[in-house]
Amino acid sequence: MSACLLDTGPLVALLDRSEPDHDRVQSFMARLRGSRLVTTGAVVTEAFYFLSDVRDGSASLASFLADSATEVRDVFTAEALGAAVRLMSKYANVPMDFPDATLVWIADLSGTDTILTFDRRGFSSFRFAKSRRFKLALDV
Repeated sequence: MSACLLDTGPLVALLDRSEPDHDRVQSFMARLRGSRLVTTGAVVTEAFYFLSDVRDGSASLASFLADSATEVRDVFTAEALGAAVRLMSKYANVPMDFPDATLVWIADLSGTDTILTFDRRGFSSFRFAKSRRFKLALDV
């Protein structure tokens, strides 16, 4: 079973009907068969923040993660935090924020190259496993 990394933007758009890309992400998710979703605790934390003003946003996020069996990776270990700091420093000119750094780190560990993101500039620039490029799932 292949995996798809999940970034904050599409996760929020999926759960907030007022987001301009809600229908686009919902359509993509309906077609996502045979792939498991993988994200990080940093992405989930950021999504909780952005959904805090959305009616039932937090509950919808928790339900989605459980119902979809999204794998949420722990990125608050010393190793993960160190890797994120190094990546944010390396890509400071792009720029790279902490949730993005955690997704790149997870890609490096797992070899997962497909990502559901709106951050085309960032994830077109970021590399993992020395020189591998990301496949932007919404561009396919």
